[in-house]
Amino acid sequence: MPEVITDTSPIQYLYQTNLLNLLPALYGQIIMPQAVADELAQGRSQGVSLPDSDSLSWITLHQVAESMLVPDLPNLGRGEREVLSLALTMPNALVILDDALARKYARQLNLTVAGTLGVLLKAKQIGLIESIAPILDQLHALNFRIAQSTHAAVLKLAREGN
Repeated sequence: MPEVITDTSPIQYLYQTNLLNLLPALYGQIIMPQAVADELAQGRSQGVSLPDSDSLSWITLHQVAESMLVPDLPNLGRGEREVLSLALTMPNALVILDDALARKYARQLNLTVAGTLGVLLKAKQIGLIESIAPILDQLHALNFRIAQSTHAAVLKLAREGN
């Protein structure tokens, strides 16, 4: 199984839809850069409903030295930069990112990318969830940004659309 490295938003949205258990069920151990854990802690301190990474036995925290950070990735947060930087040191890593710009950089770096929606599709394919449509409604209520065309494509891939 490849190393799986996650950014903040997939953790946030899966947690807020009570589906965080999908990550260890699908991938086993998940690698989380320290910057992502810090972002979760900062959000919790501001009252956002987020998990404490220390309480998740399936999370392995990784420190990313400044010297390891990929240079020239403008407009990315520290969490995304650390995810991409770690992935470059791990052959065949899967990065779980939702941010469009981070995903674009990941593809330019020839990294394998999934996002929250990809996790949901994989979970549906193997029978861990019955339906994606109500989860998409929950994500919409949580201000998860998804284009209407992507919404329709996900439902079609899940065999729930027209």
